[in-house]
Amino acid sequence: MNISSLFLNAAQAYPERIAIIDTKRSIDYSQLAKEVEQTSAYFQRKGIKKGDRVLVFVPMSVDLYRIVLALFHCGATAVFLDEWVSKKRMELCCEIANCKGFIGVFKARLFSLFSKELRKIPVKLRVKGMLTTTAKQIEMNSEDSALITFTTGSTGRPKAADRTHGFLNEQFEALLDEIEPKVEDVDMPVLPIVLFMNLGIGCTSVIANFKMSKPEQMDINSIVDQIKLNRVNRITSSPFFITKLAQKSTEHKEVFKQIKKIFTGGAPVFPEQASLYKKAFPNTAVNIVYGSTEAEPISSIRAEELVLREAELSEGLPVGKIYRKANVRIIEITEKDIPEATQDEFMSLLVKPGVTGEIVVSGAHVLKKYFNNTAAFAANKITVDDTIWHRTGDSGHIIEGELFLTGRCKQLIVAGDQLLSPFIIENKIQEIKGVSMGSLIQVDDKLILAVETTLPKEEVITALKNIPFDEVLCMSIPRDPRHNSKIDYPTLEKSIRQIH
Repeated sequence: MNISSLFLNAAQAYPERIAIIDTKRSIDYSQLAKEVEQTSAYFQRKGIKKGDRVLVFVPMSVDLYRIVLALFHCGATAVFLDEWVSKKRMELCCEIANCKGFIGVFKARLFSLFSKELRKIPVKLRVKGMLTTTAKQIEMNSEDSALITFTTGSTGRPKAADRTHGFLNEQFEALLDEIEPKVEDVDMPVLPIVLFMNLGIGCTSVIANFKMSKPEQMDINSIVDQIKLNRVNRITSSPFFITKLAQKSTEHKEVFKQIKKIFTGGAPVFPEQASLYKKAFPNTAVNIVYGSTEAEPISSIRAEELVLREAELSEGLPVGKIYRKANVRIIEITEKDIPEATQDEFMSLLVKPGVTGEIVVSGAHVLKKYFNNTAAFAANKITVDDTIWHRTGDSGHIIEGELFLTGRCKQLIVAGDQLLSPFIIENKIQEIKGVSMGSLIQVDDKLILAVETTLPKEEVITALKNIPFDEVLCMSIPRDPRHNSKIDYPTLEKSIRQIH
């Protein structure tokens, strides 16, 4: 098998259909298939062989997907780095991946002149590199690596998610189940992996005029123009992107009427946000998906259902019914590694129904391995006989087949005989008008409420009187670089310590 076959089959079935529209060009399936095969031939001419790893530093565009599909096609592994990655982080990722080839836009090539790790990569490839001839597809096994991506963590050794051809095929099937795409769809996918799914279906993808590395520069009107011009009827994106669109809804009601489906994930969505989405997109089915880099999807919930569940937030955030191909269990929270367990040992780890613990998941669409990082495997996986369970690091519980989140296990705070969930407190903080984000952090046995707000500190303290705290700090809250929607807790704690 070769995962690029999904795209090539779609190209054969729908040759004249537009595959991708970016800010510079559009390309149909027939032309993209030809360019993928010509790019594959170029890579092989440059000495890239089956099993070689190639570092790809190209923004989301027609070129990115042509390059990555060509690497799949010739049997190489694409090592993908996000635009926002720092020089230090990039070099650490290069050291882990030990790539044979490097391909990047001009800025990345210039950057490579000052990077020891990038200079070590022997084969430098041109972004526009193609031959006039085409190459045959290389046959791969399901366990052969196809794509390596790195997690967003800002500290420690990055986890390199090793997605094999077989895993990508299972992930493709899982996303089909969740999104139910149609050939006639015109999607705006801000989540890069979803665009690969679109290419395997034969529908059209419009790449938003939006730099994920600079979310503060997002030009809503430009994106609205793209939606209108290209008749976009589906959006798959992070909550940050959807929220920004929703806030502009009153100005663009007619344009947003054409959007039939929205899928959002990558960060939690609380009832207040869900209510905003339903108000902004009244004719749209809005699905909120819970998952992770290693397991997508785990569960999902409709926005209108989440709005109705606001009263249940003291129990945790409802994230919906568990995906039918996902096996989900709740185990006792522990910082210890559990790399292996017998069936009996694993069963002894399970908590009673309704009790909060760590969420673990298994299934064909759940990542089985990390590249060159045995410590990450030991910390994040539990092998039980032939089954590999992924430890999500999220806490929660299951009630009547529905999953509830209570936040990251590491963020739970033991205060006397209470177990405080900053995750639930964050929702209460965001409900206060004039407050954009905040959280409860324990620093040296002190409970610090960090709040991003335009309100005077005294008003914030009054509004938060029902939340336990020792001190309130009004400050900018750091977000995760990938989705710009989740709190970056290590950076937040570091900022608080610097203030103190």
